[in-house]
Amino acid sequence: MADSSAPSQPQTLFAATRWTVVLKAARNSTDGGHEALARLCETYWYPLYAYVRRQGRSPHDAQDLTQEFFARLLEKKRLAAVSPAKGRFRSFLLASLKNFLSDERDRDRAQKRGGGKSFLRLDERDAESRYRLEPADNATADKLFERRWAQALIENVMGRLREEYLAADKGRVFDRLKDFMAGETSRSTYADAAAELGTTEANVKVLVHRLRKRYRELLRTEIAQTVASPSEVEDEVRYLFAALGD
Repeated sequence: MADSSAPSQPQTLFAATRWTVVLKAARNSTDGGHEALARLCETYWYPLYAYVRRQGRSPHDAQDLTQEFFARLLEKKRLAAVSPAKGRFRSFLLASLKNFLSDERDRDRAQKRGGGKSFLRLDERDAESRYRLEPADNATADKLFERRWAQALIENVMGRLREEYLAADKGRVFDRLKDFMAGETSRSTYADAAAELGTTEANVKVLVHRLRKRYRELLRTEIAQTVASPSEVEDEVRYLFAALGD
């Protein structure tokens, strides 16, 4: 393993992140806000679907309502309702969804929802499969939304990290070492990994250190996409990890 370094990427944490583009577009009618909002919604739609299901809606109704919610949210004129006071993107989305659901109490309007169109590429079968696999939980719907949001964010980060390693022809390294990212493990486990990868135990420790470092960088970059200023990133990191433990 001549080159054991992790893939490196330039860091531009707050160079036109998606949520800041949305906020800027809302204030100044600039281009890009609608597209940035659509990308964010497509990335983080599952926690919203699960929230609707938690309200007692059937899978069909939840799919229908989620698509209609996005249909209305992604109308360009809707950007006028966005302001920096909305803060974090997850808070904006949940508040918007609650308002939408309060207006959708009349089930007779279901046939009109979405007009039979899909506004985002939502894997609805996968969504229901994921929802059915979730353990029973007595937490409030809001708390579960926060937890699912944190899980979705981490899944996105891990996906990006794996893509980087695959692009650098180091997918095998990532797959073998990803389980080490949670914390230190035993000496024998490092030795086993070294034997499988054809390297030394000392080098495995270096590889794990670099993997964790890149993960933290990507995590902060992903979170930066959903907050309005750099000062909020660290607070959001702490909040979301706390949500995972609730």
